[in-house]
Amino acid sequence: VLPLKSIAVEVSVQGHVATVSSTLQYENQEQSPLEAIFVFPLPGEAAVCRFSAKIGQTEVVAEVQEKQKQYDDALSSGQQAFLLEESDESPDVFKLSVGSLPPGEKASVSLDYVTELAVQADDGLRLCLPAVLNPRYQPQGSDSGSGGSAQVSSVPAGSVPYSLSLSAHVSSPHPISRVESNCPLDPLNYLNTEKTQATVSLAAGHQFDRDVELLLYYQDTHQPTAIVEAAQASAKPGSLMGDPVVMLSLYPEFPKDVMSSMTSHGEFLFVVDRSGSMECPMHLGSGSLDRISSARETLLLLLKSLPMGCYFNIIGFGSSYESFFPKSVEYSQKTMDEALQMVKEMRADLGGTEILQPLKHIYSQPCLPDQPRQLFLFTDGEVGNTKEVLDLVKTNAGSHRCFSFGIGEGASTALISGVAKQARGHAQFITGQDRMQPKVMQSLRFALQPAVVDISVKWNVPKEVSVTLLSPPIRVIFQGQRALLYAQLTGEGSVTVKYSLAKQPVENQLSFSLKPAEDTGMTVHRLGARTLIQSLEVEEREQDGEKEGAKEKVIELSVQSGVSSAFTAFIAVHKGDGEALQGQLLRRHVPTPSE
Repeated sequence: VLPLKSIAVEVSVQGHVATVSSTLQYENQEQSPLEAIFVFPLPGEAAVCRFSAKIGQTEVVAEVQEKQKQYDDALSSGQQAFLLEESDESPDVFKLSVGSLPPGEKASVSLDYVTELAVQADDGLRLCLPAVLNPRYQPQGSDSGSGGSAQVSSVPAGSVPYSLSLSAHVSSPHPISRVESNCPLDPLNYLNTEKTQATVSLAAGHQFDRDVELLLYYQDTHQPTAIVEAAQASAKPGSLMGDPVVMLSLYPEFPKDVMSSMTSHGEFLFVVDRSGSMECPMHLGSGSLDRISSARETLLLLLKSLPMGCYFNIIGFGSSYESFFPKSVEYSQKTMDEALQMVKEMRADLGGTEILQPLKHIYSQPCLPDQPRQLFLFTDGEVGNTKEVLDLVKTNAGSHRCFSFGIGEGASTALISGVAKQARGHAQFITGQDRMQPKVMQSLRFALQPAVVDISVKWNVPKEVSVTLLSPPIRVIFQGQRALLYAQLTGEGSVTVKYSLAKQPVENQLSFSLKPAEDTGMTVHRLGARTLIQSLEVEEREQDGEKEGAKEKVIELSVQSGVSSAFTAFIAVHKGDGEALQGQLLRRHVPTPSE
């Protein structure tokens, strides 16, 4: 008998960011007290910022604390406790433990997270609620038995025993043209004549057996915007939460003459996941291609579109890896035909997902003179050592750009967006055939753009204003791609982004008022905190824990902003009436849908 009965989700979108509030209803229908464990995926960029639980009529709100044994202590003394924590291997998998639920008792758990929305090739903003949590493959010799890698129990998609309802409220500085989804929606309902506010809901009766994707289309998407958010009244001025924070959405425009001289050089390395899981279907609906077929189609399209005179190679990986050519070959009609033939015969026959070895092999090869290295990675992202992979890519980021493609539903956003971010590239998610072609061509266009160098951001603010950047420095700019910047400020001003492109200096300016927007909750502050926390976590791994500094800062920021991190968890303990629960505690893993 499964304890999870239903999930209700409310989404509030403000321009480029969303707050997602989920309420999960549990009921213990067994004869003994129960601990329900629910492992679920979140977008890799999401910041969990509130967690509360209600048993009967009593609500407890969790606090962010350093990971510790308070939860276990509460359970052993028979109290009710709730724990929400990030998995150790990957920041896009969370484990929720609902502890010590007496027989017959109902509990509801609410969790809120904030996330940035990715811009698609057709200018839609994508919000994905992942339902599918693909089992992550543990590399050989890794000792993650009981650690953070939560056990995933899954059921065939058709028999997920809980339902999902979802409603969204969208507000944007520009009119909302339309909202699309891969699931049936009720009609869009505009709340004002300017069409800048609207609501939309999933049609009733949705079985949460596949990822829910919402695509939002605004008019004038490419206008830069700034949202200034007021400080939290209760926080101390000078701290992150106690000062206003600005979020800038920048869309740098390249000069036309530079765009006409697109580069035709490059060493294009296509790295394709051929592990067993690539045999699985792309999504759970009918008529779905398997993932390896989708990767093949994507690759064929790219191969036919490469510029003459560049160099390329194709590397398939699983438990081992193999290259089509001993080293990169010049692109000609002959080598293209050979490659197309080999791609058509490519199968998902290489076992587990060992991604570190092929990457180390590529990084050990010298780069070709005047042929900038562009890596295209195709994977369903089922690896268990995400953080290790990201650290390796970051170390080698100076020698290449990486464009990643997440193939199929449930692909790990932490891995796929992470490698692109570390190696100054761009990530795409391919969940069906419908939008594949524009996505693939957009990534290729980005790869062929000359690299932007000497990027600087200059804040033009009065003397009494100070600006503390929360985001890492901008390391990459593509024509038509958005850059988001978060900064903590006092006063008012404008910002100028300068860079050189094909030896020409370029400048883009955005002016904004420092008067805070109307009540936006603390969304921008929390996303700013999350951005800073992620940079500090990488720094902490680089120091290998030698200096305590980064970890201490992460814990302090996480507790202050109420945003989850690798070193903290949300813990709520309901003290109850002091009566210890009788009986053995049963553990139940709530299944997520599988292929």
